[in-house]
Amino acid sequence: MSGSLLLLSSSRADGTGYLAHAVEMLRRVVKPNSRWLFIPYAGVSVGYDQYHQMVIEALPQLGCHIDSAHQFADPASVLDQYDGVLVGGGNTFHLLHQLYHFKLVEAIQARAAQGMHYVGWSAGSNVAGLSIRTTNDMPIIEPPSFTALELVPFQLNPHYIDFHPPGHHGETRQQRLEEFTKVDPATPILAIQEGSALLVEGDTMQLLGRKDAFLFKGETQKQQLDAGSDLSRWLQP
Repeated sequence: MSGSLLLLSSSRADGTGYLAHAVEMLRRVVKPNSRWLFIPYAGVSVGYDQYHQMVIEALPQLGCHIDSAHQFADPASVLDQYDGVLVGGGNTFHLLHQLYHFKLVEAIQARAAQGMHYVGWSAGSNVAGLSIRTTNDMPIIEPPSFTALELVPFQLNPHYIDFHPPGHHGETRQQRLEEFTKVDPATPILAIQEGSALLVEGDTMQLLGRKDAFLFKGETQKQQLDAGSDLSRWLQP
């Protein structure tokens, strides 16, 4: 992939406004006067017009132009008019279902290989990985495949948290991710906490933000990845 890739864990962090915590991270990829196509399909409980407007109102300081895929009957056909895509959060299964429906999976992969930038948050980050098998979301709709955009050679788990409420007897996030490593020990998972992001530029990857991330893979115990660290090694399949 020759374009930059920014994968945000969340759209909010620590009580800040919508995407407010991410503006400085976004400046690394989103340049003034650039053109971006917003992908709203993860938004199930919010209308696409409203979702598009939320993003526009959150990012005026970036000085970019943002259209939305839902404004086009064939959004895959207009990708070459944009410098990048912004892929919003919501339900990962619905997002991937619609990406397949509009033939955007192959279209985004092709344009990314040509240098188009990709920014995602939450579900939008999930679908940038190998598959959506490590999403936190409920499978409210069945996409044609769990295989995702494969822009990075690993799984993602945004919104990662260790918290286990007292009296709650369900599995923790860590236990769920460890289940994945039992059935697919060769594939790594990068779990990123709210307020953090992965920035891929060429063959380098950096963990942005003030929070650590965590690696799950095979029989290895959960490995801490320090905030701000170079994670480029995980770009190698």
